Amino acid sequence: MDLVEVLPRLHMFRFPVGQAYLWRDGSDLTLIDAGGIDAAPAIEDAIRTLGRDPGRISRIVLTHGHEDHYGAAQELADRHGAEILAHGWDAAVIRGEETIAAPVILDWERPLWERTRTVPAAPPTRVDRELADGDVLGFGGGARVVHAPGHTPGSIGIHLPDHGVLFTGDCVAGVGEVILGVFNIDPALAMASFRRLAALEPDTVCFGHGEPVAGGAAAVLRASADRDPGLQVEHG
Repeated sequence: MDLVEVLPRLHMFRFPVGQAYLWRDGSDLTLIDAGGIDAAPAIEDAIRTLGRDPGRISRIVLTHGHEDHYGAAQELADRHGAEILAHGWDAAVIRGEETIAAPVILDWERPLWERTRTVPAAPPTRVDRELADGDVLGFGGGARVVHAPGHTPGSIGIHLPDHGVLFTGDCVAGVGEVILGVFNIDPALAMASFRRLAALEPDTVCFGHGEPVAGGAAAVLRASADRDPGLQVEHG
């Protein structure tokens, strides 16, 4: 796992598949996603590398119900007393009560799909708080939940208006260029969610997959969101 500074109080944990983020409010720590099932020790070690105590993780906010994003959440929460938060529409999947719907795999996505279907299964994971659009969370000066369905029904973005930071989950990707995320249950709805997130005009944007954009992110998101979806498929 790689530890990458995005901003002085924001770091990315880059895993072989996907990534998670750490936001710091003084000594209080928030994780945005938690990586796959084996990620907990690496996350804890990285937090200690920053001179911080993993025991100060107060909350783990899950952007959606895919195992590469929530796999280590309960292990970390159980060790450190953190609260796990996720949108209500994905909560049953994360808890293991329901199976998530299969994505619509576009032709250009199929080779990538075959290469990335090896994420280890995650155990049922508790969700302590079910989120909804517009909820305000206790970090980042009032982080706001933005429902962004399409990748999954309960996909969310997390917007920190006071800091100009947006976490998109897998609705948007930054792999090579900023594009609509892949493997969507409803590609058209995902595109509408992408446009909603772009309209927030953040200065820094952090994706579930791909390199963050720190500075000038609003123009980058807007240019990609305004592109015809068919062109996004060609450029993917």
